[in-house]
Amino acid sequence: MARYTDDSREKVRDAVDFVDLVGSRIELRKAGVRRYVGLCPFHDERSPSFGIDPVEKLYYCFGCGEGGDVFKFAMETETLGFGEALELLADRYNVQLERTEEDPRAAEKRERRERLHSLLERTAVYYVRLLWESPEAAGAREYLAARGLKEPTLREFRVGYSSASWDRVVAASERAGYSAGELLAAGLASRSRGRAGLIDRFRGRLMFPWADARGRVLGFGARSLAPDDQPKYLNSAEGEVFHKGRQVYGTHIARTAAAKAGSVVLVEGYTDVIALHQAGIRNAVGQMGTALAEGQAAELAKLSPSVSLCLDADAAGQEATHRAAGVLRALPNPPEVRVVPLPPGSDPAEVASAPGGTDDVEAMLRRAVPFARWQVEVALARGDLSSAEGRDKLLAETSAVLSKLPPSVLREELVRLVAGRLGLSEGLAASALGRTGSGSAPRANGNGGSAHRAMDRREQAELAFLSLCLAFPVPGAGRLAALDGDAALSSDLIRRAAAHLRDHLAAPAAGLPPSDDALCALIAEIVMRAGALEDAEASELDRAGYMLDLARLERDIATARVAETPLSDLAVERQRVLGQLRRLTR
Repeated sequence: MARYTDDSREKVRDAVDFVDLVGSRIELRKAGVRRYVGLCPFHDERSPSFGIDPVEKLYYCFGCGEGGDVFKFAMETETLGFGEALELLADRYNVQLERTEEDPRAAEKRERRERLHSLLERTAVYYVRLLWESPEAAGAREYLAARGLKEPTLREFRVGYSSASWDRVVAASERAGYSAGELLAAGLASRSRGRAGLIDRFRGRLMFPWADARGRVLGFGARSLAPDDQPKYLNSAEGEVFHKGRQVYGTHIARTAAAKAGSVVLVEGYTDVIALHQAGIRNAVGQMGTALAEGQAAELAKLSPSVSLCLDADAAGQEATHRAAGVLRALPNPPEVRVVPLPPGSDPAEVASAPGGTDDVEAMLRRAVPFARWQVEVALARGDLSSAEGRDKLLAETSAVLSKLPPSVLREELVRLVAGRLGLSEGLAASALGRTGSGSAPRANGNGGSAHRAMDRREQAELAFLSLCLAFPVPGAGRLAALDGDAALSSDLIRRAAAHLRDHLAAPAAGLPPSDDALCALIAEIVMRAGALEDAEASELDRAGYMLDLARLERDIATARVAETPLSDLAVERQRVLGQLRRLTR
């Protein structure tokens, strides 16, 4: 990952609209002059304990303790490293990043990747133009129209058409200065057996670009339009930028909607994804084929804590559902898996494109069931209920599913369902199905972040003081300058926070070290606490400062008593501080 200048980092921070960024994930409401609140995106909650400061661009949740700045928010919600988050935000808010000095080989590698991205981008633009402007693409336009797909949505997904010519892309790219090696590395060309030079890899096909989270084109999936043009689907060759096993189709378009909905809908094909988006289901993505790869499953888990499988309703689709669920559930931090019931023999694009398709799709998604329920229902639908042997086999098959479930309402419902379908008493069914295996308790939602730390009264008093210094920056600056952090503050982290605020009281988000997550979270908490002090008075800062002084003096007096050293000076100072507190109270 390239390294960027500190100035670039600050330019990105300044450019980010933090309400827009966080609001793309959760619903926010204004709760003060410089405070917005909403339900925390990092843990389950019913009343808001999460807040942001749109000026300092910091966030903090008083429920789970997650906090940080714009970069930390992007890193946590997009599961990115710092450099990737910086690049993502720079792209989103149109900031040109400046790199620090690079190792020559690293610079050469980066420049090559940038050229490959540029080559893929210009080719995608060409394919789109050809689809909508070329007479040669009339059949492709007719095919898309027959599928009920409309131009605005197709343009959003940058669907295109590749000419049937042998070397249209190769020739145009070489004229633009791209080499044969770059065309091969980008997966746009192949070596010809019957003629010299390269030929276009894609000819006379519908073109569906694959893009990364930033919307950069990585490669293409191409569908043939003629029955004798095989294979039916042809992908870019695996190479330097395209790795199908790590890509999920439509992620860059669906990620915001998936975050807000708390779920992502997985379908099989390109047109399924596009048809669902056209019908208003903006959190739909595609696995592109019948086998979900582990890398694709990991990308889905980044998008949302819940994945709804909406694969074809035929036998192959059911097998694909089983395989996809297995891959998702095998992840280290697996998402919830649900299954969307499709009408028999249909696919999502057919349902979405039919008259009333939007309502039908929304109703279909509302009927999604937990994967375990779907497994039991499919087994009962397929099984032989007419003989004792068939029912015994079904009992064993459904027991294998239920044994993995922890005690729950869902499990009890499925026991009753099996009992009813097999003609067993609920007692007998519960006995036969009651053997629990290694099922674990339901996983708590969240990103596995640090637990909210428990604070004692001393820490609470120290954070109250720092928050008041920020709320009243003029007297607060004097208080911080006079503060002896080693003597007055209880931990190294709080001392570092006080030192940071002393130097950055006017802009506390500035200068936070990217590698110090704990400091970043604590500063965010202090900023959010300060934002809630709109009705406070400056005298509260004086009182908080004297309370810190009093606590320090009482610790010093206790130490002096143990050491049997004189207490007179400490006692006089304590009386002075108590007098100031009494004056403030009056």
